[in-house]
Amino acid sequence: MSKPAQTKQAQGVLLVDDDDGFLEEARRTLHSQGITNITTLQDSSKVFQELSEGAHSVLILDWVMPGLSGADLLPEIVRQYPYLPVIILTGVADLENVVNCIKQGAYDYITKPLDANRLVSIVQKAFTTEELASQNKKLTGYLQGQPLEDPECFSDIISCSERMQSLFKIIEAMRHSRQPVLITGETGVGKELIAKAIHRSSGLRGPMVTVNVAGLDDNMFSDSLFGHKKGAFTGATESREGLIEKAKDGTLFLDEIGEISVQSQVKLLRLIQQNEYYRVGSDVLQKSSARIIAASNANFEALFESGAFRQDLYYRISAHSLHVPALRERREDILPLAEHYAARIALELKKVIPRFSREVRKSLRCYDFHGNVRELINKINNAVTNNRSGILQPEDFPGVSTGCGGLNNMIRRIGSNQFVLHGIFSEFPTYEELELLLTEEAIEEAKGNRSAAAELLGVSRPTLQKKLDQCDGRKWSGTKS
Repeated sequence: MSKPAQTKQAQGVLLVDDDDGFLEEARRTLHSQGITNITTLQDSSKVFQELSEGAHSVLILDWVMPGLSGADLLPEIVRQYPYLPVIILTGVADLENVVNCIKQGAYDYITKPLDANRLVSIVQKAFTTEELASQNKKLTGYLQGQPLEDPECFSDIISCSERMQSLFKIIEAMRHSRQPVLITGETGVGKELIAKAIHRSSGLRGPMVTVNVAGLDDNMFSDSLFGHKKGAFTGATESREGLIEKAKDGTLFLDEIGEISVQSQVKLLRLIQQNEYYRVGSDVLQKSSARIIAASNANFEALFESGAFRQDLYYRISAHSLHVPALRERREDILPLAEHYAARIALELKKVIPRFSREVRKSLRCYDFHGNVRELINKINNAVTNNRSGILQPEDFPGVSTGCGGLNNMIRRIGSNQFVLHGIFSEFPTYEELELLLTEEAIEEAKGNRSAAAELLGVSRPTLQKKLDQCDGRKWSGTKS
């Protein structure tokens, strides 16, 4: 048995056949097409041991072998590993035999002698099937309340939005996939942060290399991505590797993908389809091991109609497609983001971290932020820089209206169109219960500071004290003036 080193996330193939010559032929065929994580096994009695120890996405199993045959093994493999695609090898071109294999749970079959094209095609399709099954299983678990497995992958993204949490769960569900990803969303929503989270979640060993392809003509695009050979053009005094090579075993992130030229699109399509490219001025074929992630704020339907973007390339780069919602579509993230960046900017300026007045908090929640998180950061930066009082007031945010006509619609209803308080109280609450809830939340938000809590509630300090006196004093023993 020959067994190359594996990584946990790599798509692995387990080849089981008693014919050593056939194993080597099949291994070489798959390897030539970039499928390199291959384990070969001649002893069929060790199949279950290997499956329990390895990280295999596809099993190719000979139907007729000495000792335990494929016919003996298949039912138990299907029972123990229901999501593992099993491809049966058979030297008998017999329809009845093939039908029996499929009935018992085999994914597909290959007849001997080996058809190289069919082998590669079936394995690649089986990889896709296994990915989808794995993702569905993961997403089903999330729907049943399972938490994120590795929340640290998303630590750079400040969010409490359910839509963003759902996006994180989709990213985790596809963590073992190496198919291209297309991230769409308006300018400033954080598409690059999502790309970084995808890369971190994938566990790829190589780096993430970012290139903004907007404005690159075809020559610059080719030279940047593919590199060039010495003497390829005037000024090419040395050979230079491209960004694809720098992203080896990692991720190549192509930002603003909707703006590349049609000529560059042809070259990118070849790269994605075949994982192959040529350096500028060279006829030596290079192999790519970089996973492609692209991002765009473009309307692709409009680009298709105008002929500015190839549909076949779009379908290749969007094997996984993720849309990042605008900040105005997840208003619950506005204040956490504002407070995060206010603290960071204050520390950079060596200033006291400011508080947000009640009016400012209300105004920010209502503001549409057409520039999304990028615009929010700019406004917070300007406000913190110019503020002298330590409390951010409406005048620190020019252009942000203090009106909030849309806020009631935001807070009154939840996804099921049910009054939001039904998610907190089993029965319709009384004023007294609401006052207690608001007081508790304000004290919690203000970290025990009663003056700050009073400001949040829009009442005077004495009024808040009166409310606290009416409650159990022990509850507020940790509060500060």
